[in-house]
Amino acid sequence: MTQSNQTRQIVLDTETTGMNMDTGPHYLGHRVIEIGAVEVINRRLTGRHFHVYLKPDRKVDEEAIQVHGITDEFLADKPSFADKVGEFLEFIKGAELVAHNAPFDVGFLDYEMQLLGRPERMAALCKVTDTLAMARKLYPGKRNNLDVLCERYGIDNSHRSLHGALLDAEILADVYLLMTGGQTKLNLSSDSQQQDDANAGGLRRLAADRPALKVIRASEPELSAHEARLDLVLKKGGSCLWRDA
Repeated sequence: MTQSNQTRQIVLDTETTGMNMDTGPHYLGHRVIEIGAVEVINRRLTGRHFHVYLKPDRKVDEEAIQVHGITDEFLADKPSFADKVGEFLEFIKGAELVAHNAPFDVGFLDYEMQLLGRPERMAALCKVTDTLAMARKLYPGKRNNLDVLCERYGIDNSHRSLHGALLDAEILADVYLLMTGGQTKLNLSSDSQQQDDANAGGLRRLAADRPALKVIRASEPELSAHEARLDLVLKKGGSCLWRDA
């Protein structure tokens, strides 16, 4: 399969110095301090990722530290967004961006671009998919934060004591793939990849000369019980595919 035929997605999360809850857009006056992104190609996590902590040139709000645990002291020697913007844009180039509450992350990233005087905006560079909006359509009236979705889809996030951009992006990738009806581990894109998975223990192939499977047929009482059930379905106004045939 050529690169042009591949579906490439970047699942993204950011952490920030805080939110402007009183006036203007939430990002005004606040800065991005962590970006985490993982690559998904043809619905398979590739293992490639982008992760960076950023020095914001402003104090981190105490309320934000309680959420992600990232302090001013920790960020003091980290690079600036200007230092890493080229690497980041190269990583997301040509991909679909997937984020939970995407307007939040996209708003902050666009604000960072604006502060640098750069014309690029995320929605112009990439298709943007908001998994929070998707979850609200699937589960209207219910809570749909990342922790709730993990519980709903049976994803273990017990190691997530604090928010972290890369960890949250990895968790969100699993949530997104399950929420959109796909598998997160098994890749059926090519025979060679299937063989690689088999060798790694992902698939167990049966020998061609194995004994034939034993067929257990229904007994007469079981067949009679089945027919009686179909009679009841018809009596209640239902339809039976087997009888219609």
